[in-house]
Amino acid sequence: MSKRSSSTLVENIKTIVYAGLIAIGIRTVAFEPFNIPSASMVPTLLVGDYLFVSKYSYGYSIHSLPLSPPLFHGRVFGKLPERGDVAVFKLPRDNSTDYIKRIIGLPGDHIQVKAGQLYINGTLVPRVAVGSYTADEGYTRTVAKRFTETLPNGRVHDILKMSDGPLMAAPDVDMNNTIEYVVPEGFVFAMGDNRDNSLDSRVQSEVGFVPLENLVGRAEFIWFSIDAKEPAWAVWAWPMEIRWSRIFQGIH
Repeated sequence: MSKRSSSTLVENIKTIVYAGLIAIGIRTVAFEPFNIPSASMVPTLLVGDYLFVSKYSYGYSIHSLPLSPPLFHGRVFGKLPERGDVAVFKLPRDNSTDYIKRIIGLPGDHIQVKAGQLYINGTLVPRVAVGSYTADEGYTRTVAKRFTETLPNGRVHDILKMSDGPLMAAPDVDMNNTIEYVVPEGFVFAMGDNRDNSLDSRVQSEVGFVPLENLVGRAEFIWFSIDAKEPAWAVWAWPMEIRWSRIFQGIH
């Protein structure tokens, strides 16, 4: 190999390394892409949505870094989420699985669901019926009533409810009639907008309270969305599969 070819190879390797470091840096301190694999956040997020999560919104923990290396504890530049934020977090049970839910309860809050309706600190969270919702989300068909819910801080979002009757998620957990949860210091309480099809903080043995350290970031906007009902090899169907109206849609 000539001296010039060797020099060019070294420069190319350097360029690739620098590009990789820049990408890791952006992913760590600014934005990270995520995709939605389940229907637990319908109608806000659909299966096949691809979104960006801001890593700086709540400060940084080990989960801000690729592979969550145990380099330190707590959060640097930590900030509490706002009630109503849609946030990505690591599942407390294994500290590795990514979950995305809406932050409903903050440290010290009392959270309870009675007859399918949400209560925060003893006060009923108002909801208004706005129609019905029917859709196929991935492998899940959702047929439900759609409500607009207003949280105590004024944040408004849509939720789905199929029923306000008993809904057993575990032998001792009725998702529509829960105990009163008291959110510990250093934790938050998360729920899916698809209330009857969401494994969330109501099920303490599976999700439970979410440590602030486990927060990855706040969901900001959808940058791509696809139905993916047709097989990947059906190239001619790709344009019709894209949900054009959802691209660059903000998440509220």
